[in-house]
Amino acid sequence: MFILVNLKAYDCDPVAIATAAAAVGDDADARVAVAPQTADITRVAETGVETWGQHVDPVDHGSHTGSTLADAIAAAGAQGTLLNHSERRLRLADIDAGVRAADRAGLDTIVCANNPKQVGAVAALSPDMVAVEPPELIGTGTPVSHADPEVVTDAVSAADAVDSSIPVLCGAGISSGEDVTAAGELGSEGVLLASGVAKADDPRAALADLVSEL
Repeated sequence: MFILVNLKAYDCDPVAIATAAAAVGDDADARVAVAPQTADITRVAETGVETWGQHVDPVDHGSHTGSTLADAIAAAGAQGTLLNHSERRLRLADIDAGVRAADRAGLDTIVCANNPKQVGAVAALSPDMVAVEPPELIGTGTPVSHADPEVVTDAVSAADAVDSSIPVLCGAGISSGEDVTAAGELGSEGVLLASGVAKADDPRAALADLVSEL
């Protein structure tokens, strides 16, 4: 299972969480990664944890003031990037251009989608992974695997219909090892989560719980 912890813009210690994630990942049958703020990518990558960007803009080098360049986060130590998170929505053409920009920079990509229909649409753009995250469940502590399991199974079917080699991840409300296991049983090959770790009183314990049933 792939577990990606998105730190968003939460008031947390990205290096401490990354250090914990690296240690937990070394001892578990899981691939654990962290997506910090862009300014923290180098510090997080130096902990040895797999590091992802939270977003890149669909641009190449040039006159793009304020943009997050795929090449720049790759140089900073990122191995991949999220695209089209529900808090950073993109037009389909910009998702396509973002995937291409990430490819040129050697970054892996996860494209997020709200529902199975959108999963099928973004899978056609050939990202490395897709993630289904119903926005109404994000941050609620209620995982989609419990609230509406068919969202996950239908998302897996939608991606398979386009390209069966693209893994589907499950996001929104993930906070425990039970949630991770449930996502896997529905056909997901990984999970995205944020507040379950970034807002936890003990992030290392929260991370250990996530991998406890794997």
